[in-house]
Amino acid sequence: MLTQEDDVEIHALARRGWSTSAIARHTGRYRKTVAKYLSGNGLTRERAPSCLEPYRAYLEARFVDDPHVRASVLFGELVPLGFDRSYPTLVREIRELGLRPVCDCCKAGGVKVTVGLEHEPGEELQLDWLELSETPWGEKAYVLVGALSHSGRVRGVFADGQTFAHLIEALDGVVRRLGGTTKSWRTDRMSTVVYPGTDRLRPEAAAAAKHYGVTVAVCPANRPQRKGVVEKAIDYVTQSWWRSAPVSTPAEAQADLDRWCVAVADRRRRGQSTVGELAAAEPLLALPRLAFPAEHQAERVVADDALVAFESNRYSVPPSYAAQTVTVRARLGDAHLEIYSQAGRRIARHRRAPNGAGQVLRSPEHARLLEQAVLARFTTTKKCPRKPNRPPGERALAEAARLRGQHPGGVVVDLDQYARIAKIAGGQR
Repeated sequence: MLTQEDDVEIHALARRGWSTSAIARHTGRYRKTVAKYLSGNGLTRERAPSCLEPYRAYLEARFVDDPHVRASVLFGELVPLGFDRSYPTLVREIRELGLRPVCDCCKAGGVKVTVGLEHEPGEELQLDWLELSETPWGEKAYVLVGALSHSGRVRGVFADGQTFAHLIEALDGVVRRLGGTTKSWRTDRMSTVVYPGTDRLRPEAAAAAKHYGVTVAVCPANRPQRKGVVEKAIDYVTQSWWRSAPVSTPAEAQADLDRWCVAVADRRRRGQSTVGELAAAEPLLALPRLAFPAEHQAERVVADDALVAFESNRYSVPPSYAAQTVTVRARLGDAHLEIYSQAGRRIARHRRAPNGAGQVLRSPEHARLLEQAVLARFTTTKKCPRKPNRPPGERALAEAARLRGQHPGGVVVDLDQYARIAKIAGGQR
């Protein structure tokens, strides 16, 4: 049986005037085989069964779960199941079998014209926020993603918000996971970094840059391509990790993201090397011992058990502040946090638990005061009954009549008595 290429070759030689015997000698085929294909009766090669046939049901189920799941994610899931072919083979077979459903909503037109920029090693770190509106724990989350422009190494840190304190805390976590910082940080026009509508740094952002010994480069307006490295990194993190991440809490998400960045993202190929190997050769600047001392300030309402929620942990206050609004202050690098009343008086100071740890920190004094408050309100008096019949009384009925416009002193006619009088008068006729 001839391949498609051999079939084309023998027809081309025949058109040049070659005889069947000459073509057979040239191609190393039998003369009858060559004659059969030249007459149009040649057998076509049947496609061998796909190597994905044993995994077709699994892939179809995965595409039902998520039509946009990346082939790299599927490759990582199929290898433990016994798939022993290469990643390009998986991509080709998925395409030829037509397993991935077509999504009309995601079809985009137009042609993008871009030019790649050369980045020197250790020169630039690009930063941007990834907003996660839907999370397994039911609350909106933010991830600060940092990507080295030269090697493409990516790291991310979860945050509860996008305030300046959240930015600095997440940024410090990113650079420490990278093992150092570059000479420059590139961001878009974050309101926590620059004044809106300008390229001027806010004083606190300038102070943070001095603390880490770096410069800050702000992208031009409406030019997200200038930080294309981190834009691509965010898409990579979202599609290859977040969509399939088996997490249920912020702490689990952070731990799994750290694992994925090292085990998966750093092993991507870059020419003859990997992202991790290129990043290890980048000359990064040393980091200060402590993070820049930005301060978190968050207003919280004290719960009935005299606890204040902050960063998925709960801290105690005196029970007299239950149901009141208080302010939590936590400075980065400080091992403690403080809680202030609306009057500005400090009412509690606690050791700051790790973000997402789910710990309850109650001081012995607050526990004693709470116990006293609960015991003071304890009573054996029977509660009021909940099922008696209590129709509106005379006072309520009089008020209802007034609201209807009926004068309280007006004449009240008893219709039953009127009916009896009418009956008697009719009988006397």
